Amino acid sequence: MESIALILAFSTLSAIIALIKAKNIVAIPLDAGATNEAESKRMIKIHHAIAEGAKAFLGQSYKAMFIYMVLFSLVIVFLIDDPHTDSLAEGIPTALSFIIGCLTSILAGNIGMRIATAGNVRTAGAAKTGIAEAFKVALNSGAVMGFALVALTLYGLVFVYLLLKMLFPELALPLHNHILMEVMAGFGLGGSSIALFARVGGGIFTKAADVGADLVGKVEAGIPEDDPRNPAVIADNVGDNVGDVAGMGADLFGSCAESTCAALVIGAIAFAGDINAMMLPILISALGVPVAILTFLFVKVKDADSVAPALKNMLILSTALMALGLYFLVQWSLPEGFVINGTEYSSMGVYYSVLSGLIAGLVIGLFTEYYTSHDYKPVRHVAQASQTGAATNIIAGLALGYYSTAGPILALIIAIFVPFHFAGMYGVAIAALGMLGTLIIGLTIDAYGPVSDNAGGIAEMAQLGPEIRERTDVLDAAGNTTAAIGKGFAIGSAILTSLALFSAFLTRADSLLQEDGKEGILANINLLDPMVLTGLFVGALLPFLFSAMTMQAVGQAAMEMITEVRRQFKTIPGIMEGTAEPDYKQCVAISTRAALIKTIAPAALIICTPLGVGFIFGIQALAGVLAGSLVCGGVMAISSSNSGGAWDNAKKYIEKGNLGGKGTETHKAAVVGDTVGDPLKDTSGPSLNILLKLQAILSLVFVPFFVNYGGLLG
Repeated sequence: MESIALILAFSTLSAIIALIKAKNIVAIPLDAGATNEAESKRMIKIHHAIAEGAKAFLGQSYKAMFIYMVLFSLVIVFLIDDPHTDSLAEGIPTALSFIIGCLTSILAGNIGMRIATAGNVRTAGAAKTGIAEAFKVALNSGAVMGFALVALTLYGLVFVYLLLKMLFPELALPLHNHILMEVMAGFGLGGSSIALFARVGGGIFTKAADVGADLVGKVEAGIPEDDPRNPAVIADNVGDNVGDVAGMGADLFGSCAESTCAALVIGAIAFAGDINAMMLPILISALGVPVAILTFLFVKVKDADSVAPALKNMLILSTALMALGLYFLVQWSLPEGFVINGTEYSSMGVYYSVLSGLIAGLVIGLFTEYYTSHDYKPVRHVAQASQTGAATNIIAGLALGYYSTAGPILALIIAIFVPFHFAGMYGVAIAALGMLGTLIIGLTIDAYGPVSDNAGGIAEMAQLGPEIRERTDVLDAAGNTTAAIGKGFAIGSAILTSLALFSAFLTRADSLLQEDGKEGILANINLLDPMVLTGLFVGALLPFLFSAMTMQAVGQAAMEMITEVRRQFKTIPGIMEGTAEPDYKQCVAISTRAALIKTIAPAALIICTPLGVGFIFGIQALAGVLAGSLVCGGVMAISSSNSGGAWDNAKKYIEKGNLGGKGTETHKAAVVGDTVGDPLKDTSGPSLNILLKLQAILSLVFVPFFVNYGGLLG
């Protein structure tokens, strides 16, 4: 039980760090940095408007989430248990795991949202003092999300494990260890289900507001970004927190929980009598806590030029520290040799596996930076293409996105081949956890981005002065790059996590089929089998359908937002003169309504496809669907995210005074490109993570149902 004690100790330490940092941020007055009463009132008023908008969205989302939790729990209970056999009842414990996973993910997202809305106004105020102080507040706001989410993930996994063993003693027997781990996969399913609402719904919310605010405010009315006269500006700021903080947090919570469950399922039989070895997947995430604490000790920012390097160095340092710590952790927890699925592996093979995933995560981040930062040639080429109009800007951005997939995919290929060579399917699952080993740092620098972005908006709306906006823009520029890196990291981890879940799905299906006296599936999947081949094409189609649904949702919601902003500009006297206040709440309501209603269709596509294919056509067809979706969706997600990030930073490169600067035709073309890229980088691209992971975890959880009842037409 040493491993469980160690996990609980590290998770408690992570929770304490998150609490301390949160208290330090909240202790700063809302109007800190205000030089007069008017500035103070504006800062407090804007903060409350953003916070209330975020709470309104969360409140409406929670209603939908709780209804979904109840209904889907019943589906789990009724579909998984087989009343015709004497096998263990897995439905109720799986449903319990699912509910705990949902609640944990909801809590993590809520914490991230609250601290982000608390940190943004304080970052703006701290910018009055200087870059270093503002950076510290924004980074600590992101750190609360990172440390809190990992603490909750660790607590949740251990709590589910101990609770199931206590409530269902038959699952505690070594003979049924593999069933216990399969039941625990419900925890990952719960986390990924909430990510569906947070990531997809949040992406629709934020981009509906952002597109509406940009096209009417910046292009038509010619007013600056985040101008308080723009009715959509509060909804835009709320959306940054909804999509990029709560959404990203739920996404990576799901990845961590799911890849852990996949590794637990694959290694369940091999490590049934060795608790330390069995808990290695959770221990890897726990090791990230001391690594993150050490990394923070070396973060120093003195001026504007040191902001971006400091954030990148955090990733590099945490990766190096994690690589060192993993060696000792693997040697301590695993026996020197072990057997999984009839093949013998070594502890060093597992270390090479987890190391390959860890390094691949860093490499993907660096490739993403190269293709999305305006410090490098690709983005500057997109900016130069804007000189001949929006069409050439868009063409250049699309081409950049396609090119940008090569490096990350090659890194992932290595991170798949090496682990499989050294530790089989278990190695692939462990590699996914290696990539997520620096999760705290990854979430910290990712959440830092929207906090800095909001700080700039607040500085503009509260009229704190151009020098304050310049400082927040420095933070925001670095945040744009780190946000793109974070998205690349999230996509890479989603691909490896999905592959790990796919491996666990096949392993568990093979085991159940053989237990029923049927032929296993692992040695009998033929790519030329019509069922498998058909499944591959269906799977390849799904990312396109899903992206079309989410893009269309953003477009329709943005049209409604544009109409509302135009209406207010025309019908509210004095709005452009600054003597009348826009109706911000109406724009927040439009985004909230769109996010909830327009999430239904893509959610139904993700959930119904694996359940329907597995039930009607059987496990082999479903394996084809998962494989096709994984390969096609992974490449598409990288391309979409990087194109959007490049368009955004090409616009910012011009706004810094290059190629004519703001207000020129070149700038207007770049704004159009950025607007096209917004739903790609913040809605469709990142949301494909959920498509990949949720389909795979659903397939794993419902394996007993597919084995007992699936293949009606197979």
